[in-house]
Amino acid sequence: MDIRQLEYFVQAARMKSFTRAAESLYITQPTISKMIRNMEVELEADLFYREGKSVRLTDAGEILFTKAQNIVESFASLSSELDNLRNLEQGHIRIGLPPMVGASFFPSVIGQFHKRYPQVTIRLHEDGAKKVEEDVETGLLDIGMVVLPVDTAKLHCFTFVEEKLNLILPMGHRLAEAELVPLSELAEEEFVLFREDFTLHDRIITECVKAGFQPKVIYESSQWDLISKMVAAGMGIALLPETICRDMDRSRLVVIPLTEPVIPWQIAMAWRRDRYLSFAAREWISFAKRLLREQYPNELPYEPIEHPNK
Repeated sequence: MDIRQLEYFVQAARMKSFTRAAESLYITQPTISKMIRNMEVELEADLFYREGKSVRLTDAGEILFTKAQNIVESFASLSSELDNLRNLEQGHIRIGLPPMVGASFFPSVIGQFHKRYPQVTIRLHEDGAKKVEEDVETGLLDIGMVVLPVDTAKLHCFTFVEEKLNLILPMGHRLAEAELVPLSELAEEEFVLFREDFTLHDRIITECVKAGFQPKVIYESSQWDLISKMVAAGMGIALLPETICRDMDRSRLVVIPLTEPVIPWQIAMAWRRDRYLSFAAREWISFAKRLLREQYPNELPYEPIEHPNK
């Protein structure tokens, strides 16, 4: 058994699919299936239950998975450290971006980083902030943009956005002329929300319950522009961050500050505390911090730029 077999096994166990694991490793599905089957023959034990297109670990697989993760991560750390000693300014970075964050803050950062380091490849994974946070914690992503709060015992964080949620209404709504709207005033309204894998989904529902009502959710989406268009069409109301509201068509929508309570929206760049980061990932963190501070000099709290592996 070699390290490559263990890498394939760990990825298949994490993704619960030979096909998805093969895609993420840039190999074919038959290759990973054959490799894992050879491991099962060598160990004289089945490692996975095959259930259609998905797989799950057997008892033997669970035991191997616990040990194999540590071996694979230790080997990756060794390889990265050796690369750094050779000053290889190349590599591959896996970054998680929620759609709102990616479109609003990172096209310029990614473009300038690529210009500075053309040999470094970046694979972007677009998911809700909850899924991004989970994938950073499990090691599927090197870096992710997350919505605070998160478990800082597990993740390093650099906060680069501190905003509030605004109320979005269609023209002619009964509250359209208000200067401020308390959350409790929305008890009888119909809501258009982000999907459950977005942090704002749970946060909005939690705050509504605290205000004394269960929101009536009529539609959920992963796209803020679709949410705003549905509100403009009179299908309901929405609560969206200030950054998103700046780009909305004010001829069709009314944007009003929400109060009692004010619901914060804080975005941070996060990476795992106990995971060794490659040169490319460390340079991305430092590079992105510098650019974000230049773009938002009055908004970001001061934080010394330290070595990301500390």
